[in-house]
Amino acid sequence: MLALFIPHKNPIALGGLLVLTMAPLAFASALSPRFKVAPFTGALVLLIAGQLGEGPIHAAAYRLLEVILGGGIALVVSFLVLPEHAHELGLKTGARILNQLAGALPKLLTGYMQQLDVNESLRLQSEIGQHIADFQVQAASSRGERLIGLVPRPDPEVLLRNLLRLRNDFMMIARAAVAPLPATIAGRLAPSIERIAADAGTCLEESAKALVSHSSASPPDAFKSARGAFTSELTAFRSEGGMRSLSISDLERTFALSLALEQLEQHLIDLQRCVEEFSHERK
Repeated sequence: MLALFIPHKNPIALGGLLVLTMAPLAFASALSPRFKVAPFTGALVLLIAGQLGEGPIHAAAYRLLEVILGGGIALVVSFLVLPEHAHELGLKTGARILNQLAGALPKLLTGYMQQLDVNESLRLQSEIGQHIADFQVQAASSRGERLIGLVPRPDPEVLLRNLLRLRNDFMMIARAAVAPLPATIAGRLAPSIERIAADAGTCLEESAKALVSHSSASPPDAFKSARGAFTSELTAFRSEGGMRSLSISDLERTFALSLALEQLEQHLIDLQRCVEEFSHERK
């Protein structure tokens, strides 16, 4: 109320008013980053009020009404005119990532049987990483929608964690596929690796479709069977003494592939549960 009684054409009075106004606002901005624009806003209201010949209280009230009106128009446009919410955009981006993973896996697994194009591998990983970064932004926006939404929705952070784990599995596979395995073991594992690539790709593509259509995804039973065949073949090769003919580098890459596929199976199971959770939400 002090502002009502201080003449704005008096520089000393205006300076004192600025000090009284800015001090608590600056203190609030130091306590919380949410108030970081408060000092600038306070100074702007006071200075503009002086130029227009209106009191600071009236100027602040007009600015508040402008913000409320603008925010109301933005909400109406967002919900009625352009209803493509961050939540749905995030699901589409998540589905795009899953389709990318489905297309990348056969190319990466080929590196265990023939020389892999390193530049192509890096390009695939970079594209997937960029889309995951886009999904993180959309997931952050979706959190705000969940606060004001009337219908509860699953937390996109759960899907984000699944996507990050799947990406880590693919990075492990790509790092180990820097060179083909020796023919002695590559020939034994090639059929099961091809099955794994096909079944994992199908599982990821079906999950992508289910995600955007809000439907249930099938469990990765085919992938489990393919990985079981891979493990059985690797165990048989090991029991026959074939591992003794491999170099330390080849042994490390073989076991890295086995571990990555084991983790991939668990993460595909987690993905199916996550997609199932999203299938119960209302569009």
